[in-house]
Amino acid sequence: MSQLTGVELQDEDVAHDTYRSEYTTEPAVPTTRYRIVMAVCAIGMLLFLFLGVLAAPRIIPWPDVEYKTSSGDTRLIPLPMDAAFIAICSGFYALLVVTVLTQNVVKSPIGIAQEHGQQMYDISLDIRAGSKTFLVKEYRKLAYFVVVVAILLVFTDLQGGAWKTAICFLLGASTSAVCGWMGMDIATHGNVRTTNQARSGLAPALKLAFNAGSVMGLSVVGMGIMVLAVLFLVFQNSKYIAGFGFGASSIALFARVGGGIFTKAADVGADLVGKVEEDIPEDDPRNPAVIADNVGDNVGDVAGMGADLFESYVGSIIAAVTLAKELTDPAAASAAIAAPFYLAASGIVCSVIGAAMVRTPNKSHIEDPNAIMGSLLWAIRRGIMVAAVLTTVVGLVIIFLLKLGILTFGSYVVGLVAGIVIGFSTEVMTSHSYSPTRSIAKAGETGPATVIIRGLAVGMFSTIFPVVTLFVAILVSVWLGNMNPQLAGGGGSYCIAIAAVGMLSTLGVTLATDAYGPVADNAGGIAEMAGLPEDVREITDALDALGNTTAATGKGFAIGSAVLTALALLKAFAQTALSEGAEINILNELVLCGILVGVLLPYVFAALTMTAVGEAAQDIIVEVRRQFAEIPGLREGQAKAEHNKCIEIATDAAIRKMIVPGLLAVVTPVFFGLIFGAKMLIGLLAGAILSGFMLAVTMANAGGAWDNSKKYVEAGQLRDSSGQTCAKGSQQHKAAVVGDTVGDPFKDTSGPALNILIKLMSVISLVLAPLIYKIHGGA
Repeated sequence: MSQLTGVELQDEDVAHDTYRSEYTTEPAVPTTRYRIVMAVCAIGMLLFLFLGVLAAPRIIPWPDVEYKTSSGDTRLIPLPMDAAFIAICSGFYALLVVTVLTQNVVKSPIGIAQEHGQQMYDISLDIRAGSKTFLVKEYRKLAYFVVVVAILLVFTDLQGGAWKTAICFLLGASTSAVCGWMGMDIATHGNVRTTNQARSGLAPALKLAFNAGSVMGLSVVGMGIMVLAVLFLVFQNSKYIAGFGFGASSIALFARVGGGIFTKAADVGADLVGKVEEDIPEDDPRNPAVIADNVGDNVGDVAGMGADLFESYVGSIIAAVTLAKELTDPAAASAAIAAPFYLAASGIVCSVIGAAMVRTPNKSHIEDPNAIMGSLLWAIRRGIMVAAVLTTVVGLVIIFLLKLGILTFGSYVVGLVAGIVIGFSTEVMTSHSYSPTRSIAKAGETGPATVIIRGLAVGMFSTIFPVVTLFVAILVSVWLGNMNPQLAGGGGSYCIAIAAVGMLSTLGVTLATDAYGPVADNAGGIAEMAGLPEDVREITDALDALGNTTAATGKGFAIGSAVLTALALLKAFAQTALSEGAEINILNELVLCGILVGVLLPYVFAALTMTAVGEAAQDIIVEVRRQFAEIPGLREGQAKAEHNKCIEIATDAAIRKMIVPGLLAVVTPVFFGLIFGAKMLIGLLAGAILSGFMLAVTMANAGGAWDNSKKYVEAGQLRDSSGQTCAKGSQQHKAAVVGDTVGDPFKDTSGPALNILIKLMSVISLVLAPLIYKIHGGA
């Protein structure tokens, strides 16, 4: 019986309390429910495709919407109804594919009747129940925050229609939470099934785990574009949909911080006591924190990352739509509003095709880990590259038909290429297939201190490539926009947003490669805890090693997209909050002071989250040590650990300690914007974006490199100065474990949360821009 309670368990979860007495057949699959959902999605897709076809030649008329530009002029811009309809159509298509993939994952057998099948299912249900318990508690706490903020938005009456902004805020928060839940749900269904598929070989296990990851990726893009397009159609004005981004950012920040604190507190506690003190393997069932560690993969790396990139995805579209209204020609402005919706919609279709290309030859035994890693990496790259090439071709057609000029297409491609380059550079700096990570493992010969020093150096050095990439992308995008006659009046700013849309256009498959990692990690943990044969564990280890690399690559991609999105939102804020002719001088005392505060914020934020992980980890370490000392037979494997105790400690600590960092991000732009005005807030945002970018890249890549250097040692690839293999339990391995432990909050808590910090402050500023303009008169 499960030790975990606190959520109502349904379907497969009922088996947690009633089914496990039999363990003879697979759990029932609700086929009828899936068929109904697929039918609804198919009908919705066809309906809005039909409406889009009618709206394109204006058989369905386009209303003229009144926009107020930054110069104070009022302009009528035709609302591109066709683009919104097609965006909704693509959202239904994404959800249709999500339903099909979900059904395929759930239909895959767990292997209950096979050897160790009962233990596998038992462990997976504990992980699933713990994940649900955490998210339910977290979302309940966040509901109070969301309701309070929505009420404040209404009573502040920012734009004469504040209730519309409040509705968008509520839907943004709700949609982000739903996407996180869907990701957690499929990940906890897919983990044990991936373990079972590993019995049959590498290819079926990769396919199932990646299908589970694809559900997260396509849920984010499908839900995001569909709800955003509906709000755009209903309110027929871009000034309200910034509230949607605000809601998405709020949930993303708290989900990333809370989930990150949970997962890394459990991970650090499990590693330090289990590996270092008790000298037992990773994912050993004797370790009281091992279930909490696996729960953390789902609530932090799946739900948290999904919420993060959901906000980037919708934020880039919101920024592009907001900046489009500044264009001089109303027809060009209308086409520019349509472009991000069309480009994002086409990216969904291309991502589905790319995800279908992810496959690898089947192997039942891993002989050469390096060769297998190369094959798996190529499988992932093939899917991403196919999606990128298709998106490029379709994007060219869309921009040509919208008559926005070849230079606009150039900005779109610049963003797409920049995302790929940042992802590849992150892989080079964090994968143990390359020298930077191997050099960290080699430094373990002289102890943990040199491992930490080398890892920090690798993280700092890794900032060069993303900075150069974004440097080129921003300059080229602005130059192309300013040179484009079709985008007169604001082409440079608009093309930064289009570059961000381009970078995120293949998010459906890019996020799938990231969300796949925790599923594979859980699968490996289940295989180890259930005592499956070594050949199965070899396959899950290979998938886990790939997941570590794709996770690091996904974090680099998330950071790059966050910076582009935040810059586009900053441009939109400046155009809304400043009067025409107002200039930003970096030597102005308000701007300079704002920059200083902005540079400080990411360091304070990172310190708060690191401290939270450390304090929560200490509580778990104390609990794990207590259980080893007080439970007779636990070390010998003759007694069962009290896993629920560690889950409760991690849950309570994460929810309690996520509040202060979250409020820091929300309150800071409100305070400085309302008190000191737009110029100081622009300086603050600029400082935070630049400082946060550097710190996020350093922390994420250093943490990823430390993690994979440990994997490199555990795979038996490291040899000491005498030529002897440094295996698990060696001094080099223990040094690498310490480095990995230090890197855990770097790469999975503080570093990734900085992405959302800069985006959240930018979108809050955009929401507040009209009020700031009223108070300070655009100065």
